[in-house]
Amino acid sequence: MRLRTILSSMLAIILITQFSFGAGKKASDKTIENIKAAITGETTASAKYAAFAEQAKKDGFDKIALLFEAASKSENIHANNHRAVLEQLGETMPAVIPNYVVKTTRENLEDAIKGETYEVTTMYPDFIKAAKDEGVNLALISLNYSFQTEKKHKAMYENALSKLDDGTVQELSDMYMVCPTCGNTYDTQAPKRCGISMTPSERFLIIKS
Repeated sequence: MRLRTILSSMLAIILITQFSFGAGKKASDKTIENIKAAITGETTASAKYAAFAEQAKKDGFDKIALLFEAASKSENIHANNHRAVLEQLGETMPAVIPNYVVKTTRENLEDAIKGETYEVTTMYPDFIKAAKDEGVNLALISLNYSFQTEKKHKAMYENALSKLDDGTVQELSDMYMVCPTCGNTYDTQAPKRCGISMTPSERFLIIKS
């Protein structure tokens, strides 16, 4: 009888935990609005960076193209994660039509830096705070995956722009590894497990020339 009581209590704890991760919790309109905005932003970034990669190839900057390709795949992972969260919250997302302009590789890097800077200084911190305040833990996971990765993208783009300006583009990496779980991006050999999601590196996407 005592064992049955203990097992019942454990089951109750498990159900409460599942409930708190969004399966049964109703998010406020703010969290839903934020997740939809994140989907739009990440979907657009993925398409834009893919186009920037093609432009970099035309401009003769193959290593910068690799960076844009890796980031494009990463942003697509973020968009898919956010969509999964939205579905768990019982909401749907209309099709996103990316809107962007492709310019020179230098201008495209500046555009990418501007976008990533907004995401890591304003957008994701605000979205994470709202999700935390509302206790929507599943949204917190997805948003934090993106936030942590975008900080790395920002640094990579800034480094690429610096290399472009001083004529040392060939020093950039010729291989990138992208975590399929959280989009974490490495410009060197990835460790055994992702530094954000702990995903084994053998599952990583490899982008190289």
